[in-house]
Amino acid sequence: MAEFTGDLPLITYLILTSVAFAAGFISSIAGAGGMITLPALLWAGIPPLDALGTNKFQSVFGTLSSAFNFFQKGHLDLRPLWPGLLAAICGSALGTWTVTQLGGEQLRILLPVLLIAIALYFAFSPRISDIDTKARLSNGQFNLLIGGGIGFYGGFFGPGMGSIYALAFAALLGYNMRRATAHTKPLVLATNATSMFIFMAGGHLLLWLAICMSAAQIVGARLGSNLVIARGASLVRPVIVLATIAVAIRLLLET
Repeated sequence: MAEFTGDLPLITYLILTSVAFAAGFISSIAGAGGMITLPALLWAGIPPLDALGTNKFQSVFGTLSSAFNFFQKGHLDLRPLWPGLLAAICGSALGTWTVTQLGGEQLRILLPVLLIAIALYFAFSPRISDIDTKARLSNGQFNLLIGGGIGFYGGFFGPGMGSIYALAFAALLGYNMRRATAHTKPLVLATNATSMFIFMAGGHLLLWLAICMSAAQIVGARLGSNLVIARGASLVRPVIVLATIAVAIRLLLET
């Protein structure tokens, strides 16, 4: 483990823990929580690889909190997801390994366009609702293509991964927004957990900071997932539109 944590002042711990709470709340609804926490970790002066590993660690526990809440309240069925989870794990491992070998500059250029397209789809598509629609892919096709493909993206880069998964469930399997948001969580969890273990194996983790942020993520994610269950598409649609556009603008400015 990195020894950098001892140099962080208490106020930095408090700020980053508060940021993690907000990110857990937003991410449980629309994804993109990493685009809140990762810049904050870098702002605190944490080395980039340590920031990535710590970010993955705390996001895993936030996603686990919201996934358990959805499962407990009957909005999540894990049985058809197992092949997709295995594909996401393989894709994430390959993506994380690839990003350590290559740069992500081309993806940084293309990603804002993709995220803006996702925001427009969520804003205007009639398939984004509280009613299930007709599926366009079988479960097997979806698990292989979407689980593996987005898993690779999540390991390689990651911003907006939850929104992309939610879009795929709604557009390709016809899930309503409560159901789509709930079913993104195990796939995001598998993707991020795989990447987290690879970073941990390399020693890129600030353990005590990660634990503090994880606790805040758990609380924020629980509150956010409760809102999704209560409000459905009327909440998820605008939050995903705003979150994906915000991430796209940030990436465009960085590019």
